[in-house]
Amino acid sequence: MTRKTLILLEGHPWHNGLLYVQAAQRLGLHPITLSADPAQYDYLATEGIEAIRVDTGNLDALIRECSRLRATYDIAGITCAREAFYATVGKLCRHFDLPGPNPASIERCCDKFTQRQLLAEAGVPIPAYRMAANAAEVESASEEIGLPVIVKPAVGSGSRGVRLCRNVDELAEHTTYLLGEEHIWRSSPRILVEEFAQGPLYGAQIMGNEVIGIEAAGFGPPPHFVYREFTFPALLTDDDHERITNVSLSCLRALGLGWGPTGIEFRWTKRGPVVIEVNPRLAGMPDPQLVQLAYGVDLITEHIKLVIGEEWNLRRRHSQVAAARFLVPERDGTLDWITGDSQAAAVSGVAEVKFYVEPNTLIVRKGDLRDWIGYVIAASPSRARTEAILQRAVDLIDWSITPFSTPGE
Repeated sequence: MTRKTLILLEGHPWHNGLLYVQAAQRLGLHPITLSADPAQYDYLATEGIEAIRVDTGNLDALIRECSRLRATYDIAGITCAREAFYATVGKLCRHFDLPGPNPASIERCCDKFTQRQLLAEAGVPIPAYRMAANAAEVESASEEIGLPVIVKPAVGSGSRGVRLCRNVDELAEHTTYLLGEEHIWRSSPRILVEEFAQGPLYGAQIMGNEVIGIEAAGFGPPPHFVYREFTFPALLTDDDHERITNVSLSCLRALGLGWGPTGIEFRWTKRGPVVIEVNPRLAGMPDPQLVQLAYGVDLITEHIKLVIGEEWNLRRRHSQVAAARFLVPERDGTLDWITGDSQAAAVSGVAEVKFYVEPNTLIVRKGDLRDWIGYVIAASPSRARTEAILQRAVDLIDWSITPFSTPGE
């Protein structure tokens, strides 16, 4: 009997790669990861997962590899946990006549400027925005919109290259960074300059055309946008929840989405919910864990069921409040030690404690998700209790960083 397999394109410990592997195995599937560099994913070797080196930026190479695998395996589905490869997943699914997302819709959505245009045409509330290709155009766009502005690459994820520019000096500094050699562009530079929509931050987690739930989120200090905390579900009135849900569904219609998972970020402004970004894939860690703790819905497993053509079940099984707190270093330097994970994990109500770093790691903050050195997740029946559990656990964790020495010291 031919073994049924799930092909996973690339993977990442921060993007639920291991969770997809484990969910596939629970469903009786044999997961195979295709990656340009399988060694970068430690969990593949640790879990003994089959991995094949292939140029994942080359669609023809991927088609050849999947065709070769079909001689040995019954390929039940193809998917991935990373936005950068999700459109390619859609193309592979179409080639092999498998269930999958619309690649054209994914590509349009991943281009933030095109996404903005389509949402604006549909009347979805979004910040004012302009596209720029050079420093002069960035300056002109910021004058038209009015400082402060958000300046970011038109294509990218994880808050990479995203910054709040509050004055002309910060604007010039960040523009120089984006147009310099440090920021890598896959094509000609395209910079999005946006109005800074101010207000509480929320995220809608969607499967198909169903809003599973809405979470509250918090960033660290400006000018960067590094997430510090998520709480699921958000504390909203029924009316506010309905408004976010309605805008979310309008986004799906405007962008041609509605197959599989989508994550939408909002700011609640004086205008109500304003769409900051639509992500046409399953949100990264810790959102799937929070949804499962809060409602008993395993989004990753249900997504795989959709991918392999089985019927999913999005019914809520219970109701709790789940929250995650990220550990973010306060300075650059060398991590001398980090402790407290086992003590924090032993706190009643803590679901998971994870460190991304080990002693002697060099810490160089980037102003995006790469700044995280770990996280704590907790859940309980009440909001206040979950927050207390989380705080108690985080207080048990400590680390020491020796700053880099400067010339002359």
